Amino acid sequence: MVVRRNDEVDLLIDAWAGQLPEIDFSPLDVMSRLRRISLRLNSIRATAFRSAGLAIWEFDVLAALRRAGEPFQLSPAQLVRVTMVTSGTLSNRLDLLEERGFVERRRNPEDGRGVLVHMTDEGRELVDRAMIALVASEETQLGALEREERNQLIELLRRLGDAILTD
Repeated sequence: MVVRRNDEVDLLIDAWAGQLPEIDFSPLDVMSRLRRISLRLNSIRATAFRSAGLAIWEFDVLAALRRAGEPFQLSPAQLVRVTMVTSGTLSNRLDLLEERGFVERRRNPEDGRGVLVHMTDEGRELVDRAMIALVASEETQLGALEREERNQLIELLRRLGDAILTD
């Protein structure tokens, strides 16, 4: 038995079910909840990153460099792949990050024409601070779920992501 609490999604589904009673609206129920959570998550993340003095896009670039490990550098082509932006967008972002002292462009010793983007100590400190704030904030948001429920949700979302993102 499903207990309805009449949140916004329940009201939306009930309204549509009244208009099209022959339709199973469970897909809309799931995806509407995911969408609302996603919108809230974007806000939570933006707040966590702002607390460290970073915009979301700055975090994305610096996090890619941080995940690369010592010496915290990648080629622009590698950054384009992992940040999923165009080379022109990345170039503009790197200019701004360089102005703020968070990255440096260095000659690639293996390719005299190429460059490597290196994260500075200041950039590393900021991205670490942002990640710590993000994890703390998201931990608070997940407080309603027990560890086993989180693990179940992780697996369900992994399966759903595999199905949706491979289209």
